[in-house]
Formats: sequence, C-alpha cells, structure tokens
Amino acid sequence: METMISVHSALELIINHVKSLPVAVMQLEKANGLVLAEDIYAPENVPAFPQSSMDGYAFAFDDNRSDYKLVGEIAAGSKQTFELKQGEAVRIFTGAAVPLAADTVLMQEKALIESDKLTVNDESLNKGTNLRSIGSEIKKGTKALEKGTVLKPATIGFLASMGIAKVKVYPNPSVGILVTGNELRLPGEDLEYGQVFESNSFTLQSALNQMNINNVTIYRSEDNLNQLQTLLSQILEVNDLVLISGGVSVGDYDFTMSALEKCAVNPIFHKIKQKPGKPLLFGMKTEKVIFGLPGNPASVLTCFYEYVLPAIGIMTERNVKLQTKKMVLTQEYHKQVGMTHFLKASHNNDLVYLETGQESYKLSSFANANCLAIIPENASKIESGQEIEVHLFPF
Repeated sequence: METMISVHSALELIINHVKSLPVAVMQLEKANGLVLAEDIYAPENVPAFPQSSMDGYAFAFDDNRSDYKLVGEIAAGSKQTFELKQGEAVRIFTGAAVPLAADTVLMQEKALIESDKLTVNDESLNKGTNLRSIGSEIKKGTKALEKGTVLKPATIGFLASMGIAKVKVYPNPSVGILVTGNELRLPGEDLEYGQVFESNSFTLQSALNQMNINNVTIYRSEDNLNQLQTLLSQILEVNDLVLISGGVSVGDYDFTMSALEKCAVNPIFHKIKQKPGKPLLFGMKTEKVIFGLPGNPASVLTCFYEYVLPAIGIMTERNVKLQTKKMVLTQEYHKQVGMTHFLKASHNNDLVYLETGQESYKLSSFANANCLAIIPENASKIESGQEIEVHLFPF
C-alpha cells in the first residue's frame, strides 16, 4: 500500500486498478444516460413504407393536371390500400402509408375541395413533395449507433423507432454507502450533547442520483470493529462500489482500516498530499471498488468529485470527470509547499473567487460554490490576477 502520495499518483492508481463493469442487457426505457456496449445496425428500413409527412392529399404528380378525383381516405396506422389510377387522389394523414402509385402529397392548406373533386392550389408543388420514402431515415443493415455512444432522449427515441427494445450497455454500479460514528444522528432525531446530524450519506446519495445512479443503499455502523467488519462484509457481497464515510484517520475509534483488512480488501493507497481530504483511502476486492472517505463533510464531497467520479467514469465507460478550465484568481493566496489545495470557489466570466469558510467541516461554503480552485502542491503563493486550474461542478 502506498501512502502520502501526490494527487496525480492517486489518480493514476485509480485508473490502473478500476475496470469497467460487465456488459448488461437492459430494457430501452431504463438505459437513458448509459453507454452502448455494441454497434447497433438498423433491423428494418425506417420508414418501412412510403409515408406522408403531413395531412393532405396523395396522388401521382402530373405537370399537366391540377384537378384530381377523390376516391378515399387513409388514416395513420390504417391497413387499407388503394390502387390509384392516373388522375385519382386520396385524403391522407401524417404518418399514413402512401399508395404505391402515388408519389406526391399536397398539404391540405393548399387544396381546394368541392364534393369529390380536388384542385391543386400550389404552383411550387413538385413530384415527391411531403413524401417520406422507404428507408429515408435509415436503411436496413446500416450502422445506426456506434459502441461508446451515450444514450440520451434522442438516441433512445431513435432506437425505439427502429423497433429495438433492449440494448447492451455498461450499467451503473450498485453503490453501498457506509457511515460510521457513535456521534451521528439522523435529521429529525433529537440531539444530545456531543452529537451531530449525519449529512454525508445525504450528500453522497444526492451526488450519485445526479448522475442517474439510483441503486444506492445506506448503511450505518457504530465505532465498533466487530459490527463494522460484519456489516462491511455484507456490503461488499452485494455492491460494485463501496463508499465509507469516516473512520479512516488515526483516532483510537477509527476502525475502518482494520475492518477492511479483515474483509480481505487490498488497500492500494491511504493518504494523499492534499487539503482537504488527506486521509482518503482507496482499495479493491477483486473487481469491487472501495473508497474510505474522510468524515468531514467538505472533504467527503471534494474526494467524491476528484476521485470517486473518475472511478465511476471507468466503471461505466462514461466521461463524467469534472470539466477543467484555466481562470484568473481574483485574490492572493498563501500556503505551505507540499500539499495540493482544493478550494471552494465560484467562477464568473473566467474569473474565480474563493469562498469564505474553507475549513473541511464547513459545507455551507460548498453549497455556495460552483467549482474547485486548484492550488498545486509545489506552490506557496498565488498572486491576484494569476491564472490557475479550476474544476467545474456538474450542476
């Protein structure tokens, strides 16, 4: 196990150990936001028949004719067919099958109707107007979507339009959030002296839900090694990703490291040269991913965005890491060399402003922030007006 490593080294170790989840076959309506694990080829022509693109009248176009005889009507979904003769037309509706002998649809606003007589009132009408030909969107056997495509509303609808009901995707992980601490109480409960409301599970679950990861289970344990080990063993059995909040520092009641060892978790690194979030732990058990997050609320969210998020990206083949930009810091900042600082900040027009309240226990300043300002490990002073790296939050 490596310890007190750089931010860069920590990310490299995560990238080198985390693997994508096994491909799953999923119902189309449940695949939104996931990544395709296969190329998709059109199983049929779309549309599968000549189709009207609007309400109007279908006929075989004739430059020398403006009057047609109406012989029937075709609604969308109707199986009725007409063998149109020259000079005949049918009333037709959007999406309906156009008779094979017809090659043009006149929009109803350009039609003059008298009894069963149709008069074309459109000098710009051409052959093929308002007609969707067979396979005009996509032809059978054509590649429709490539492996690696992120499924979003438009792609989901496109797949459905081809009659595809299931797809192979990289699924979201099942996540277990384990919160430890004798001092913790749930919001709504009465607090006794020395107790605090537990917020980390709410923060983490909300961050996961924002990524469309909803298979999340919350577990809670007191600072008791046997209880923690038993619960952790159960969590590892049923979850792909385990996030442990608290118990990774060096206090007498921080039992997480011991419990992980007893559960045969392979610790990859513990402690990063950063502030906040120095005690972060990362481990693996076969393909399962484990993060031991610090207990302080701001540290938890910082470590989630900087380390858990990239791990989820690898597991799901999604590009979900924070967007990085260069911005100008509006104030001077001092620190000691040797630690990367992740500072809660807000940006506007390529300027970045540090929030007051940078302490790791303060979540209120995180709530006001929309980015993290990154002060490198080797820097001791950043001048006002100096350009720095900024990581933008996904909200």
